[in-house]
Amino acid sequence: MSLRLRDYDYELPDELIARYPAAKRDESRMLVLHRETGAIEHHRFAEFPAMLRPGDVCVLNDARVTPARVLADEPKLELLVIERPSVQRWICWVKPGRRARAGRDIVVGGKRGRIIEVLPEGERVIEFAEAPDLEVIGHLPLPPYLGREDEASDRDRYQTVYARRDARAIAAPTAGLHFTPEILACVPHARITLDVGIGTFQPVKTDDITQHRMHREQFEITPTAASAINAAQRIIAVGTTTVRVLESCARDELGGVIAQAGSTDIFIHPPAPLRHVDVLLTNFHLPKSTLLMLVSAMAGRERVLAAYADAMRERYRFFTYGDCMLII
Repeated sequence: MSLRLRDYDYELPDELIARYPAAKRDESRMLVLHRETGAIEHHRFAEFPAMLRPGDVCVLNDARVTPARVLADEPKLELLVIERPSVQRWICWVKPGRRARAGRDIVVGGKRGRIIEVLPEGERVIEFAEAPDLEVIGHLPLPPYLGREDEASDRDRYQTVYARRDARAIAAPTAGLHFTPEILACVPHARITLDVGIGTFQPVKTDDITQHRMHREQFEITPTAASAINAAQRIIAVGTTTVRVLESCARDELGGVIAQAGSTDIFIHPPAPLRHVDVLLTNFHLPKSTLLMLVSAMAGRERVLAAYADAMRERYRFFTYGDCMLII
């Protein structure tokens, strides 16, 4: 167990970063890690349904990614829309910030607005008389490490096949990208929602990881989902965002999930174990990331890093569009 940031680091060859998805969603490879023994197996995601037991429920995050990256017409700025309190009001990260002072007029998609406030963390509040349509002018905010602009194919492949219609997330719940409609139809599942925000991907800047603070993200659990989760004999969390909801949501006196809408800023890291998740399906995460720390809380830092080293030897594909890992 370690609380030092440097102990969650590893070196990844650049050619193992998956810059595009596999030709078919379920063709991804799947490393299976047995957390009690450290034993490792190598499979394909298409085999995932055969690994389930009677009484299992896969809990999915059905968030949809909004095309939240916007290039302003005047001045030349790049916006990342992180929240829309109303149709006309956007809260954004803006680059370069020195050109986005309070009171400055801005034109986005031909619509004129004004930067009315700079928030304490640096976000800009922009007010429009008539807001532009993000679905028309926006780009999907692909992670910078992909080293490319979004393309037409990303509109499909950077969403899960079960994403709900309304879009509020800034990033995809990537463990779910491997599911096809056919696989989804043959596995018992429940859908919750966590609107993935920028906090999930903010770098940890303190060597003592306990000093890191997560941004707050909104979630929802419907009565149908709560009922299915409470009836499960084994809960399989699909993705770290699902884990964050299950580990932080309100529960009744018997420990059962309560249907609710709320928010969480939970930061899961060793030595605290996961209390409400039995199995985790997840992708391979960036060095020193909060997501790698969450996975380490599930299986232990040493075993997780050993599994990552094995995946690199076996030439697995890493990160958003890469292969996956099943921790059982």
